[in-house]
Amino acid sequence: MENILGYKFNNPELLSEALTHSSYGKVDENGARIDNEKLEFIGDAFLDAIVGVEIYGRMTNDAREGDLTKLRAQVVCEKSLAIIGKSLNIGSYINMGIGEEKTGGREKESLIADTVEAIIGAIYIDGGFDNASKFVKSKFESMIEDAVEGRLILDYKTELQERVQRAGKTLKYLVDKTEGPDHDKTFFIHIEIDDVPYTSGIGKSKKEAQQQAAHRLVEQGLDFLE
Repeated sequence: MENILGYKFNNPELLSEALTHSSYGKVDENGARIDNEKLEFIGDAFLDAIVGVEIYGRMTNDAREGDLTKLRAQVVCEKSLAIIGKSLNIGSYINMGIGEEKTGGREKESLIADTVEAIIGAIYIDGGFDNASKFVKSKFESMIEDAVEGRLILDYKTELQERVQRAGKTLKYLVDKTEGPDHDKTFFIHIEIDDVPYTSGIGKSKKEAQQQAAHRLVEQGLDFLE
C-alpha cells in the first residue's frame, strides 16, 4: 500500500488504522475500538484546504467565492474520492468485516471514499501538512485541472441523458444477463439510442454497470448526436 500511495509511514500503525473499517471489529488492549473514522475526519478537513488552495491559485481574480466553492465540491465529493480510491486499488487493502465484504464492501464508493480521506488524515498525522499536500496534489492533479477547465464529468449517465435529449433521441439501458448469487451479482448491460446498440458496461449493480457504459460512450465522443 505504501508503494501505491508513494509515501512511507514513520508509524505504519497509522496506515493500518486508516485502512480499517468499523465493521472489522478491531480493538486495542483496553477494548477501545480501532477504525478509520477519526482519521477520516482529519483527512476531510485537510483535503478541503489543500484542494481549495490549488483551485484558488489556478483561477483568475474575477472568480467569485461561489464559483470556487462549486469547483472544490466537485473535486472533494464522494464520487471523485471513489474514483481516486479505485485507481489506487484501495478496496483490496481495506480491513472489513465478513458481512460487509459479502455485500460488496470492497466496491462501495462511500466506503472507498471514506478510506481515501482517512489515508490523507494518516499522512498528515504521520508526516505533516507538506506530505499530505504533496500526496493530494499528486493524486488529484488531473481532477483539479479538469474541474478548473470545466471538463470534470462525474455523473456520465446524466451527461449522456442530457445530450441525447437535446438531440431529440431516446436512450435505453438494457440488461443482457446477470451472474452470481443474489448477494454478489454482476450485471451486464448495453446502451441503445433510438434502438441502435452502442457501448456495454459491467458492474456489481445496475447503476454501476450503466455508469460504466455511459462513461465509455461519452469518452468515445458524442458527435454522432449532433
